[in-house]
Amino acid sequence: MYGTVHGGWRTTPRRAAVLDALHACDGFVSAQTLHTALVTDGVGVGLSTVYRTLRLLEAAGHVDVVRDSDGERLYRPRPDDGHRHYLVCRECGFSLAVESGEVEQWVARITRDIGFHSVDHTVELSGVCDGCRPGPVDR
Repeated sequence: MYGTVHGGWRTTPRRAAVLDALHACDGFVSAQTLHTALVTDGVGVGLSTVYRTLRLLEAAGHVDVVRDSDGERLYRPRPDDGHRHYLVCRECGFSLAVESGEVEQWVARITRDIGFHSVDHTVELSGVCDGCRPGPVDR
């Protein structure tokens, strides 16, 4: 429903269109790629609206964010059970969620020991996937 506040952001038709388009994408996507998909589908939304909406979705905890090899932010809908950490191929953009229990425990311990609250964190892992790596795989 438009005008309803969801997790700190007010739903509007354009914001709903951005979120729908994001859910329709496969994997992480840039704001510019998302904007192009919206325009191609006939949705009248400006690039600045896409950027603002993605920032709102990030602040409300609705998207996971990684950076590509050029430093551009890429977005993906966050699963209902919380954020993930991803290993992202620097060549093709393939991403894979990785087990991060140890990271979460470390963050909880550090923030508790130091006395911080409501801490957000990002762990970015990048490499080259088997499909993009020439030659034999070194494991």
